[in-house]
This record gives sequence, structure tokens and C-alpha cells, in this order.
Amino acid sequence: MAESVRSAREGAVATVVIDRPERRNALDVRLKRELADALAAAFAEPAIAVVVLTGSGGYFVAGTDIAELRDMRPLDHLRLGSEDLFRVVRDAPKPVIAAVEGYALGGGCELALSCDLIVAAEDARFGQPEIRVGIMPGAGGTQRLLRAAGRYKAALWTLTGEPIPAPEAHAANLVSRLVAPGTALAEAQALAARIAGMPPLAVQAIREALRLGADVPLETALSLERRLFERLFDSDDQREGMDAFLQKRAPRFEGR
Repeated sequence: MAESVRSAREGAVATVVIDRPERRNALDVRLKRELADALAAAFAEPAIAVVVLTGSGGYFVAGTDIAELRDMRPLDHLRLGSEDLFRVVRDAPKPVIAAVEGYALGGGCELALSCDLIVAAEDARFGQPEIRVGIMPGAGGTQRLLRAAGRYKAALWTLTGEPIPAPEAHAANLVSRLVAPGTALAEAQALAARIAGMPPLAVQAIREALRLGADVPLETALSLERRLFERLFDSDDQREGMDAFLQKRAPRFEGR
């Protein structure tokens, strides 16, 4: 059986492509495992600093494969690890950027929302339509929408299952950057290259502050931010960055 995931690397940026166009890249158990393995391999490669995740055929991911879900029982989800892919992305040690064209629905929307950044074409569509088939989002959809867009938008989208046009998703803080149709991948790769050129320890610290600070009291989050800020002053990259600024030259960061 042909693999449904392709990977490529250019410089410090890896691009992982979901390639199941005959099903609009719908996620089944096999594809989830392949994708989790491809992402884990990219994260483990020292030369890779940022990962771009996208889909082929003009789609990101049109959802989870309903034909496979139809007869699954509660313990099947645990036995088959149906949430493992989303956990791999959420716990990624390196930034992950979703490049979204076409549809990012159901599990596809949750997969995009698990990434650090989302670059979306202006005509793309997001959504959590699970309610229309008798279930609900189960890989972060309700909680990601709640935290990004607030209770009332989250309720509207999850209780009706209606699609979210990319401009509306952008206005609701679900999308980092809107781009012209057909350019999401190129724009995401350019953004990834910019981030890959930043000091790795500072990138890691900022991601940790954002991830851990979102759901704690403000004073706790500010204390976390301060500790991470202070810790960076023990790095070579801090001295290199400031020396380069003062000397009016490009910095050479080494991640130490």
C-alpha cells in the first residue's frame, strides 16, 4: 500500500505533505500513524529547525474518515491511539506551521489548531462539523476554539457545524496570516525560514511561555515569562545577538 505522507527538506525547514487526495486527505488510523512518524522524524533531525505541515490536491484535511469511525467503539480509540497524532503536534519540540488551502474540517481543523502558526488561503474553509454526524470534536476543537475565539463563537461553530471562512477565522484569531489562494505553502515556508534564522533557545523559550502561560493566572504567566527571559542571559546566543546589533552585522546563532 502506497504511503500517504511525503517529506522534503530545504535548508532548516522540513515540509511534510499529507498525500491522500482521493479522500481529500481525510485522516484514517493508518494515515495518522504515518503522519505522526514523519513529524517525529523531522523533529528528531538536528538540522531541521521548523516544520511546515500541508496537504496535497488543494486541500489541507477534509476531516476524519467517517467510514472508519462508523463502527468504532470507545475502547477502539484508546487501543488504536486515535489522538496520538494531535499529541505529537501539540508537544512538538520545534515550531510547526500549518499551510492551509481548501478545507480544514473536523480533525483537519483540530490538526491545524494544534500547530504554532496557521497560514491560510483567503478562500480556505475551517470548521468543526462533527455534530452533524452525531458526535463532537474530540482532539481539541472545542477547547482551541474557546481559547482563541471565545465562548460565543465556539458555541456557534461547534453547535451548528457551519464552516468558517478563512477571513472570519483570521478575524477570530484562529489564523495567523491570510494569503492569496494557491500561495499558502510558499508563504508558510518563507515564514518558517525566517523563524529558522532566529536564535533556537529564544524560539524554544517563547513557545514554552505561550504554551504554558495561556491557561494560568496572569501573575503566574508573567513570572514564568520572567524566568525564561532571565535564563536566556546565560546563553551564547544572547551575547552574539546583542554584539551583532551593536556592531551592525548579521548575528550567527548556534543554539547554545
